[in-house]
Amino acid sequence: MSQLDDLDHAIINMLIKDSRMPYTEIAKRVGLSEAGVRKRVERLIRLGVIRRFTVEVDYSARVKAITLIAIDPSTDASEVSRKVKEVSGVERVYEVTGVYDIVAVISSPNMAEVNRCIDELRKIPGVKSTNTMIILREW
Repeated sequence: MSQLDDLDHAIINMLIKDSRMPYTEIAKRVGLSEAGVRKRVERLIRLGVIRRFTVEVDYSARVKAITLIAIDPSTDASEVSRKVKEVSGVERVYEVTGVYDIVAVISSPNMAEVNRCIDELRKIPGVKSTNTMIILREW
């Protein structure tokens, strides 16, 4: 995005690592005033570069999986993606290139819930096939 400069990228990278980092701390690190950082963040939000601030939770006991989804070529991928996102247990959805069209990241309290989620995904109109990988370890 051409509207972003090196300071914008530095601020974004700090917020990715810790979205609760105080603007005063960011200001010290990038050499701006607190007000300057605040204005840049507000601008990044207004431009849609920063869409939301989130909390990453460590659910060590949860089962996570990645499901690759192939859709019928005559199906609208965006519509299928929206329906995939609505399935309980789906954490993230990506439209991708390659053999598969959509990637869904699933997070559930147990394997039975992962299986339920996969069954729901397969019922979505336009889904041709799925390939699921259970995540063994996260780094």
